[in-house]
Amino acid sequence: MARLIVAEPRADRPVMPGYGILPADAGSGLIPWSEAERRLTLAHDYWVATVRPDGSPHAMPVWGVWTDGRLWFSSGLRSRKARNLAAEARCTVTTDDARSPVVVNGRAERVTDAGRIAGFVAAVNAKYRAGMTVEFQDPAINGTYAVRPVTVIALTDGDFTGSPTRWRFGE
Repeated sequence: MARLIVAEPRADRPVMPGYGILPADAGSGLIPWSEAERRLTLAHDYWVATVRPDGSPHAMPVWGVWTDGRLWFSSGLRSRKARNLAAEARCTVTTDDARSPVVVNGRAERVTDAGRIAGFVAAVNAKYRAGMTVEFQDPAINGTYAVRPVTVIALTDGDFTGSPTRWRFGE
């Protein structure tokens, strides 16, 4: 995939009343954005949470890739998550590491451009040693999604009160 230059977001502490969260300059301090991106890149699986038409939540694991400041994944267009995203693009995607998680709250864009889909397929194949084809990602059958972060929150295992970090990207 062509590499885009993405501005580094500003970090601060998330508001977590009642949890004893320390100021940004205490504990291990704010997590560098580069560490959040490292975790997003290395995660094997991701959990995608969407909202059903009746407002109830829906979460499913997916394979994905972090590239160009977006979390990319795919899903059959008839799947519940694809139908949910067609109605409401806001979603949450988390890494599979609950001890040092990265949680991306954002908007999923359905990608139909052949070049961008080919880049996604190449990235998935490189990461997972998979044999996905561009034909398999035919936009008439399977959706390719790029989640643009609005906010990201991360924590580090062993420093629950001194590591929580939030990045805001703006809407």
